[in-house]
Amino acid sequence: AQERGQDQYPLQGNRQLMRRHRDREIAVSTLYSLDFNNEMELSDDLDLFQGMSEEEVASLDEEDRAFVRFLVVGTLENLAQIDELISRYSLNRPIEKIDIVDRNILRIAFYQLAISRDVHPLVVIDEAVKLSQELSNDVSFRFINGLLDAYRKENLSR
Repeated sequence: AQERGQDQYPLQGNRQLMRRHRDREIAVSTLYSLDFNNEMELSDDLDLFQGMSEEEVASLDEEDRAFVRFLVVGTLENLAQIDELISRYSLNRPIEKIDIVDRNILRIAFYQLAISRDVHPLVVIDEAVKLSQELSNDVSFRFINGLLDAYRKENLSR
């Protein structure tokens, strides 16, 4: 069993952080595309790297592809539970009203916080906030930070 907070896909230092961030961007992009097309389910022909050329996918090493697969497949396998958590902590905004990019950033973050528990909670929240700042509008990161931090304080603080 994996100890909480220990990354099951270890790399080293700053290079690890940059690659993991890029992998999360790819996972958000894939989930965004699936969500936009109302295809949020696992299938045998699931394209984990939607919007990427064959060359771009080939440039990812196996560890990066495995991490993207871990995030996308894990999120889709646990989507009902994840969406329930988002709905529970998003008091003033129903999940279907959350911007599609933000919704999928939250899905990946809740997957890592509540289900896989493969990365320290503060790292997960920080990554979600950074993704929101890069991929969404100017205020969404506050919403994402508040929602994830409320979950962390209620469920992961000791």
